[in-house]
Amino acid sequence: MRARPPRRRPRPGPDVARGEPIRVLHDGFVPGRFAIDAYGRGGFRFAEMSHRGSILALPSGILAWPVVSAGEITADTLDKVVAERAAIDVLLLGTGASPVAVDDALRWVLRDAGIGLDVMATGAAARTYNIMLGENRRVAAALVAVD
Repeated sequence: MRARPPRRRPRPGPDVARGEPIRVLHDGFVPGRFAIDAYGRGGFRFAEMSHRGSILALPSGILAWPVVSAGEITADTLDKVVAERAAIDVLLLGTGASPVAVDDALRWVLRDAGIGLDVMATGAAARTYNIMLGENRRVAAALVAVD
């Protein structure tokens, strides 16, 4: 009969190993500014985690966004963006697989809050967000999930 090798203790995750706090998603929210690592298959990867569904990437953190299609985007669905207007110069709006025109009323809500708006496909918005985030710009993104 062969002897069993000793059991190894599990290694801590990368955050614990570096002495960083573990990021936990509470009520669909992860605090902090993070690049979007991947998108597609109905969700996003960021902050060493993944999320199925659309997201808002704000200066305060990334949160789940209940929008499923560009047609559902309204001033009410962007109220959290307007609430953080003091830290946002431009909102990148990813409308899905292709760019979709948004209502002028929505543009005026953002303009009145002092927030510029760029509308593009979700993939382009995620890439542009990462670049602007890397430049330490005052940017936010509202990204509709794509397959």
